[in-house]
Amino acid sequence: MTTHRDRAPQPPPPSSPDDDGLGRRASDTSTCAPAPPALTGSPFESDTFTAATFVNVGRGPALALTVVWVLTRASMLLLLLRDSLGIGGVGREVYVLYQIWYRQFAQGTFPVDDVTWQYPPGAGLVIMSPGVLPWLTYFEAFVALTLLADAAVALALARADSSRATHGTWVWVAGLPLLLHIPLARYDVQVTALAVLALLAVASRSTAGHRIGGALAGLGALVKVWPILTLLGTPRGRTSRDAWIAAATTVVALLAVLALCFSDSLAFLRQQGSRGIQIESLGGTALSLARAADIWPGGVEYRYGAFEYVGPYVSSIGRFALLLTALAFVWLLIWRLRARTWTEATPLDAALAAVLLFTVTSRVISPQYMIWLLGLAAVCLTSRRTVMRPVALLLLPAAGLSSLAYPVLYEEVVAGSWEGVTVMVFRNALLLAAALLAARRLWTSTTRK
Repeated sequence: MTTHRDRAPQPPPPSSPDDDGLGRRASDTSTCAPAPPALTGSPFESDTFTAATFVNVGRGPALALTVVWVLTRASMLLLLLRDSLGIGGVGREVYVLYQIWYRQFAQGTFPVDDVTWQYPPGAGLVIMSPGVLPWLTYFEAFVALTLLADAAVALALARADSSRATHGTWVWVAGLPLLLHIPLARYDVQVTALAVLALLAVASRSTAGHRIGGALAGLGALVKVWPILTLLGTPRGRTSRDAWIAAATTVVALLAVLALCFSDSLAFLRQQGSRGIQIESLGGTALSLARAADIWPGGVEYRYGAFEYVGPYVSSIGRFALLLTALAFVWLLIWRLRARTWTEATPLDAALAAVLLFTVTSRVISPQYMIWLLGLAAVCLTSRRTVMRPVALLLLPAAGLSSLAYPVLYEEVVAGSWEGVTVMVFRNALLLAAALLAARRLWTSTTRK
């Protein structure tokens, strides 16, 4: 199959001590005491940032991070090449499904009447991206680009983590392998990279950074919707206005380009609206418990590219999940109106809380969703002022349990055995606890005067 390069100058000068965009000014340092280390060092702090910004790790443990990244990613790659763990076939989505879509894009159309295509039109750009490496097979090129996106996230986090006062980079570098080889066979790493870079840009002090952050969030929204939530916690005023205008402009422009170049760019809406209750969702866990206790007569069916529950009350549970998602959105709007205290960590914390709320109320909680949450948790932990440390600690075991559920024990999960049910109960209990804790800590840290 047809399949599918970068550079680095000097780090940017230190940012100006002037107004940071939130109505605050940096404190003057005492002549008697040494200046404290910067809490964050966003790669977008300067109006003239360059590619080297992502490579400068400052005083951080660059060597240790590099060694751990190389070793863990090599292990993940080996698992993917063997692809026999548990139920196996994790890589099939890339070398079968993605390639089918790639051929359709090459013909100038989005997948039509394909129930497995449930993604916004921007996802097509990621599916087509292996074409930039034509000397590799599609599968090889896709994995190479995924590893490149993974490395970009790690480098950007390391730059923001350069004071060694926080542990955000380690959450990403050491946390992602908890998902085994799943991240290399899904395009969620690329989506998470857009969200992470958007947050780091919005958290910077430069107007250019805010606009770039908005553009990245808009691009991410066209790839998988949820990255637009990274703008939810932007400070009121010019920062928020610049970011949202850039996001909207990016969305409209890219939608127009895709509509001109491809037919049926909005075909995904038909498939997405027909989704049921996936076995890995919170609603699915409730049904699996009822089924295991022999009080619910339903079963499991492969539909829309996933195993879903079918039977009595399933449609009601699906509508209830949508209602909970709507209520989560309303709560986030109320929080936005009530919030009075903003720190440099607030946009980061708000993004993690929002995505967690939308995840736990979803009808689908696939293992790759944990990639998003680990990336957002890692960004939060680049700031010492974050209130999400306990949330990040809950997400790490949840990631491990996710990979235990799929692919290791997926046959038990599908069959509804007590082993599979137990794994899903603990994984989803951790996610629910993380979502509620994140919402509570975000509210209490920002609404008190």
